[in-house]
Amino acid sequence: MTGLGDDQQAITPEGLKALEAELAELEGPKRAALSKRIQAAREEGDLKENAEYHIAKDDQSHMETKILRLRERLRSAVVVEADSTAKVVAFGMPVTVTDLESGKQQTFTIVGPTEAKPAAGKLSSESPVAQALLGSAPKDEVQVETPGGARRWRVDSLGS
Repeated sequence: MTGLGDDQQAITPEGLKALEAELAELEGPKRAALSKRIQAAREEGDLKENAEYHIAKDDQSHMETKILRLRERLRSAVVVEADSTAKVVAFGMPVTVTDLESGKQQTFTIVGPTEAKPAAGKLSSESPVAQALLGSAPKDEVQVETPGGARRWRVDSLGS
């Protein structure tokens, strides 16, 4: 991705919604439930030997750290819409490819690093696979570096 500052991360509209929903869940219901857990443990008596209290406080610390990280990710997020008219592989666009050796067909969507889930077909725009695919057009053949070694893929189609 070009045009983004060092502290900015490209994200799809769907990725932004998912981050916002996760933050809302943590700041709302999960924070309230944890607060109740801490209060209940505090009422158990001596805090020095109260394992439940210390576990809950630990959980609170982890949750607050996660909230801060999510806020930072949202602050640096730049929403990039997929260009449905693009003639080449671009950010946010589904691309279907065929492994020329195995004949296996796969569909990927190139997304921001914070929303990548390779098992779900969402590849980080910074990954070697995405880098090989970006800018290629249907019928192009690309060499892709995968964890299993170099592969030759053909771009079959763009979009869903």
